[in-house]
Amino acid sequence: MQPVPSSVQALGSLLSRQKDAFNTEGAVTAERRRQRIQQVIDLLVRHHESLTDAIDQDFGGRPAGFSLMNDVLGALASLKHARDHLQAWMQDEPRPVFTPYDQLGAKAWVRYQPKGSVGIIGTWNAPLYTLFSPLASALAAGNRAILKPSEVLPRTAALVAELCAEHLDPLEVAVVTGDAELAEAFTAQPFDHLVFTGSTAIGRSVMRNAAQHLVPVTLELGGKSPVLLSRSADLGKAAFSIAAAKATNGGQICINPDLVYVPRPSLETFLVALREAYCALNPTASGNPDVVAVVNARHLARVEDLVQGARQLGARIESMPESGEGDDRRRPLRVVVDPAQDARIMHEEIFGPAMVVLTYESVSEVIAQINARPRPLALYYFGADAQEQQQVLDHTLSGGVTLNDVMLHAAMHDAPFGGVGASGMGHYHGREGFLEFSHLRTVFQAPAHDPRREWGLLPPYGEHFLAAMLAQVTAD
Repeated sequence: MQPVPSSVQALGSLLSRQKDAFNTEGAVTAERRRQRIQQVIDLLVRHHESLTDAIDQDFGGRPAGFSLMNDVLGALASLKHARDHLQAWMQDEPRPVFTPYDQLGAKAWVRYQPKGSVGIIGTWNAPLYTLFSPLASALAAGNRAILKPSEVLPRTAALVAELCAEHLDPLEVAVVTGDAELAEAFTAQPFDHLVFTGSTAIGRSVMRNAAQHLVPVTLELGGKSPVLLSRSADLGKAAFSIAAAKATNGGQICINPDLVYVPRPSLETFLVALREAYCALNPTASGNPDVVAVVNARHLARVEDLVQGARQLGARIESMPESGEGDDRRRPLRVVVDPAQDARIMHEEIFGPAMVVLTYESVSEVIAQINARPRPLALYYFGADAQEQQQVLDHTLSGGVTLNDVMLHAAMHDAPFGGVGASGMGHYHGREGFLEFSHLRTVFQAPAHDPRREWGLLPPYGEHFLAAMLAQVTAD
């Protein structure tokens, strides 16, 4: 078993050795890429029980079944999809050659080549998925990688590091562990690509650090993902979908609904439906093993402050269920209705068991409010009005969209997942993820004969050269 690097010096040495190994290896065959991915798959399959147990302990309450569904199976799906499709993705792509070289036997193609060593910083809310799903794309593209798990879940981070050191070649896939200081140093290393999942504020810092070495970045951030309930929406269906989303991981998901826009006349009907749906899923909060706890006391205090701050500014607060707060960090869903515009909960990502409900008069008003905010990672629309749906799609921009449900677009294995603007840049999943971690290298193969001199295209220019060039300056 290899020791797990934890110092900045050890990290720099590890990255240097990975880069040397990458340069020595040369082209990475499809079979070798599949082998590397399969090793990660085997690790997750073999050790899923200990991994989900570590996550449960770190959270202070997270059902093993949920961790299997969200992290283990989610990561396995990304890995298996990449394993099974990478050979088709990596084939050279012929490109047409310009005239007249196409008639002289020239050829051209695009090679999809790995970049080198990819740094991947995971997050605590999906501690396995945010490491191994982007790793699937990176390995499919032929890269090596160094992973940095979140220090918020110390048991999980230590176990991931231990298992990877035991089962994987550290010159192919390695793990480093450490606190925020190591994470800061990690983002300043000369990786060939860097992936970060986390908050927008830290994403800015990551990008600044990566710029020191001109390292390309994939930033999976967050934001206040809105839900628009049309007047044509099935309120019962919408309430159930939103309740299920807020019950997922205690609301601690980057694409979780933050703001729900409801037609003003439908407010009370929606709140009743939401309460019924949520309480059917979680009839109690404290002590309920199906409820995922807020990850630690600091994060819980932050969510509580957001809710209480809105209450102090006059907002109506609905608790679902109405009581049941205990000392185990499991909390009911708090629904904050029409808070003041200057309330912090209107501007900060909630990332916990709370959400905002806003009433509206017109869809155009909602679109204007969405566009006045930073671009969200996800946007959701419920309704049966096709024209209105198209209006929302045409006049807003977000990382992804789910129509008549929430969060499901992120489960697409063969479609890109990522943000835009303040919610991130770049993407992984599917072929687009493969392309994200590949260098698209154009290759031109010249013909045996070079006709430029005999055509008068090289100095000394003849008397007809200028006229020949001018004749080609056309608008057709």
